[in-house]
Amino acid sequence: MRIGFLIFPGFPMACLTSVIEPLRAANEIGGRDVFEWSLVSETGGRTTSSAGVAFDPDLALADLDTIDLLFVLAAPISQFADARAGNGALRRLDRHGAILGAVSGGVFPLVRSGVMAGHRCSVHWCYEAAFRSEFPTIGMTDDVITMDRRRYTVSGAASAFDLALCLIRARLDGDIAHEVACWFQHATAPGERVQQRVPMQPEASPEVPSLVARATAMFADRIEDPISVAEVASTLGVTPRQVERAFKKATGQSPTHYYREMRMKAARQLVLYSNDPVLKIAQAVGYTSSTPLMSHYREAFGVTPQVDRQRINASRLRGNVPLPSA
Repeated sequence: MRIGFLIFPGFPMACLTSVIEPLRAANEIGGRDVFEWSLVSETGGRTTSSAGVAFDPDLALADLDTIDLLFVLAAPISQFADARAGNGALRRLDRHGAILGAVSGGVFPLVRSGVMAGHRCSVHWCYEAAFRSEFPTIGMTDDVITMDRRRYTVSGAASAFDLALCLIRARLDGDIAHEVACWFQHATAPGERVQQRVPMQPEASPEVPSLVARATAMFADRIEDPISVAEVASTLGVTPRQVERAFKKATGQSPTHYYREMRMKAARQLVLYSNDPVLKIAQAVGYTSSTPLMSHYREAFGVTPQVDRQRINASRLRGNVPLPSA
């Protein structure tokens, strides 16, 4: 199986090694080269990862004639220098029957190429708001792996390892996949249809009351059109005071403050991973104007949205994206 990794400047290095290393181990254990891989960049030139480690690709994208599976590894803001040629190359590979995939932020340039229409994809939780804003018609899942016909998308580095195990099972057998997992002390459970773990997700913990879990799910569904604690309480058949007490006990926060943090996290995704103006971002997280957003944003992150965006843009110019690259 011939696998290519299309790497963009600022790509997360862990997402590359999490696929290559288990495939290498499978070749060793199986005693034959079932998998081979190559690094590809837009021009074939040296490409630096988000960790500052530089890689020398094997070839340029335009020179990639045949491949069974091509993974795009990138930051969400990554784009081809020559979008027409780069996107055309991905569409050409698709026409020739290649499986196209992406890990973490690589799903953004993959979707921009036009090859994901009619397909679902996994999106890392820290990019969800930015993804919805840019691609409202593309089906998004919170599964760690989504394999939709000839599209394989993975939310992060650990789940990229899981996808590699799936490939090993399919091309070799389950015993070799199990041994590979043991080599790296990695869980052997397949990742497809497994949901991502998200910080501050109380429903994931058995110690958290069902009331808090259900209220949190309601908050998450109403980021753009906020719901009041009283409405949540009424829907759940309890009093607002009961909701207040349950949140204080489970999270140490009031439900109002917890809900605001959820909205600020969504706002920050849009600030860092989209070009939307601040007013549009404010409206996307339930504010009618930018003034209260900027106040709450500064309270949450210590800077205004404008300064936060300028800061990461300055880092991007150095080829490094210092935010989640899981």
